[in-house]
Amino acid sequence: MTNLLATFGFGSETAIAAAALVLRLALAGLFLAHAWLKIFVFTPAGAAGYFQSLGLPGALAYVTIAVEILGALALLLGFQTSLVALALIPVLLGAAILAHGPNGFWFTNANGGWEYPAFWAVALFVQALLGGGLLALTK
Repeated sequence: MTNLLATFGFGSETAIAAAALVLRLALAGLFLAHAWLKIFVFTPAGAAGYFQSLGLPGALAYVTIAVEILGALALLLGFQTSLVALALIPVLLGAAILAHGPNGFWFTNANGGWEYPAFWAVALFVQALLGGGLLALTK
């Protein structure tokens, strides 16, 4: 089976660079979607109120929205991908621990568990290891 996969280029440098690109674009899309949700569905003021309900400063919601947008744009462009991916991990760990931790592991639990943000944080770490891949502005 390994030889068959190698025949189609799986595991090659090109395939790994393409995988980094696909992961980078998926992560960027997720961050843009979550920022959009905070801006247009919950509203920034509503997100700030939610952060306050967790015992966090409301202003941190605005910072989080900005980080999500800027991080997504950097990932889309492949600008300093590894550094950006590592910098975004605390956002996901904060969500996993503070917002979803009390709800248990499974994201299907009421109010969502910490399964999804934890996996997302791992995906960011993998992205940092892979780098930007194909079509990245910088390595």
